[in-house]
Amino acid sequence: MFRLLFLLFLIIPVIEIYLLIQVGGIIGALNTVGLVVGTAILGAFLLKRQGLSTFARVQNTMARGEIPAIEMMEGIILLVCGALLLTPGFFTDILGFLGLIPVTRRGFVIWLLKKGAFIHFGGGPRNPSGTTGPTSGSHGAIEGEYRRED
Repeated sequence: MFRLLFLLFLIIPVIEIYLLIQVGGIIGALNTVGLVVGTAILGAFLLKRQGLSTFARVQNTMARGEIPAIEMMEGIILLVCGALLLTPGFFTDILGFLGLIPVTRRGFVIWLLKKGAFIHFGGGPRNPSGTTGPTSGSHGAIEGEYRRED
């Protein structure tokens, strides 16, 4: 994991610098700076719209009594895409804009789920064995009593 992060922090800035120099050589330095600022402004506007749309879908899903798991993961991806769009450079802008497209974002979430990238860290009551979740004999059942009042 450390090697991957090291390579990312090394390779991405090199790609960004290379692209900035190439684009600057073609359209000029001032136009390149304007383009970088323009993509950041456009990205912030689109990020706000997609974030509000995702938030509305979270509310609709919860109103139906369902857990908005995919929408919450999309929100995390939007957060990362927002950081990428505000980072100066063309490579990070491309990645950020790809995350703003609902179809690619949802596809990425489904791909991550299939890969098992999201794991459950627990949070429920602990069993005698020290793990979270139901005990081996309970099969997920919760004992309790209730009475019906008309």
